[in-house]
Amino acid sequence: MSSFLRRRTVALAMAAAATVAALPAQAVRYEGQDFPDSLSLGGSTLTLNGTGKRQVAIYPLYLAALYLPQKAGAPDAIYSQTGPKRLEMRIVIPLVKDVSTQEFVKAITKGVNRNSTEAEKAAVAERVKQFNAAIAEVGRVKKGDLLHIDYLPAQGGTILTVNGKVWGQPIEGQDFYTAFLKVFLGDNNSDARLRAGLLGQPG
Repeated sequence: MSSFLRRRTVALAMAAAATVAALPAQAVRYEGQDFPDSLSLGGSTLTLNGTGKRQVAIYPLYLAALYLPQKAGAPDAIYSQTGPKRLEMRIVIPLVKDVSTQEFVKAITKGVNRNSTEAEKAAVAERVKQFNAAIAEVGRVKKGDLLHIDYLPAQGGTILTVNGKVWGQPIEGQDFYTAFLKVFLGDNNSDARLRAGLLGQPG
């Protein structure tokens, strides 16, 4: 190969690599909505672990997506991962105008109580109250609203964001975020299909 062709081949390869690097994250289509298969959070790149739907009777309430530093199919492997994590909730309630966030408060309280040991519940009790107070302050959510519950240890812990607005103060401790995730991933969860989806398993 001549030096000209060699240089041209190298230049084309570099251009192709640059194009690939510039491409946005691929999207995963779920229930008619696109979820990026990776995102940047707190200086880390997180991978989509799975998506699921919370349904009450015949009505969907929200779609959820779990983002982690590394994919994992077992809850304990998820809880033990350090660094940023994200649970995303997209409200998809049909027919009704909106719903009170007190429904989320009840679900979190019940989920923590069902899936934590007595010692774990005692350790996170005050922080669960703090988190629930922030959710209650939101008031109501409606179709199209976007909630992020992020674990950002460098920024103080668990942060609740609704439509880009932060509610409450960061809640310290990975143990709290683990207790929160157990609401969805614990053995005594309220929606087995949602759990399977977030774990990347067939529902």
